[in-house]
Amino acid sequence: MRALLPTATACLLLSPLWTGAATPQSSAPTAAPTVPAASPAGTPAATAADNDAAAKHAKRTACRKNAKAKKLVGDQKTAYIKDCVSAP
Repeated sequence: MRALLPTATACLLLSPLWTGAATPQSSAPTAAPTVPAASPAGTPAATAADNDAAAKHAKRTACRKNAKAKKLVGDQKTAYIKDCVSAP
C-alpha cells in the first residue's frame, strides 16, 4: 500500500511526457477531416429512451422508499413494489 502512492504520483507526473513522445510531430498542419457531422435526428429518440429509463428508476426508488416506510418485508414488499411500479 505504501508503494502505491509514490508509483501513482510518478505515473501522473510523467504522463505528459509519454503523450508527447507517442504522437509524431510534423511541421505541416493537418487538414480537418471532411466527414459530415452526425445528424441530430437520432438524438430525440435516444433522449426520450433515457428519460423513460430515468423516470422508471425514479418511480421504482420512490416505491421502495414507501415500502420501507411501511416496514414491509419479503413477499409483501415485492408485491407492493410491483403494484406501485405498474400503477400509472
